[in-house]
Amino acid sequence: MQQLSAPIFAFGGGHQLSAYDSHVRNGFAGLSFVLSGPGVTAEAGRLPLRGDLAHIRLAGRYFVPHYVVPMRRNVTGGDVILRKAASDDAEPMEMLAGGTVFNVLDMAGNWAWGQVGEDGFVGYLPLAALDPPA
Repeated sequence: MQQLSAPIFAFGGGHQLSAYDSHVRNGFAGLSFVLSGPGVTAEAGRLPLRGDLAHIRLAGRYFVPHYVVPMRRNVTGGDVILRKAASDDAEPMEMLAGGTVFNVLDMAGNWAWGQVGEDGFVGYLPLAALDPPA
C-alpha cells in the first residue's frame, strides 16, 4: 500500500498536517474497517450524542455526521428545568441552579441542547436561561 503524504489540512503560517501524521503512526497499512453489526448503544440521558451530532470527545467511538466542540455557558438567574426535548411541555429531567455550567452543543429556535458540566445529564434548556456568549 502506498504511503500517504499529501497535506490534508493547511494552516495559516505554513504548518501542514499530512495524512501520515495523523493518529495512525504507521500510515494506513494493515488497517481494515468492517461494519459488523449494530453500533454501541449510548447510555440514555448521560452521553452527549444524537443521531445528527455528538460531543467531539466521542469521535472514533460513535459514528455521527458531525462532532461538536462545546460552548461553555452558565445558567443565569434562578432555577431552570433541563428537559428531554425542546419544548416547555417536554418531560423534565433535572432542576439547574443559577451558575450551573452547561456545555452547549447545538442551538435551534429558542433552545440549546447540551450537557450539564462534563458528565451530567444531556438535554434542552431555553436559550434565555443561559448567559450570552463571551
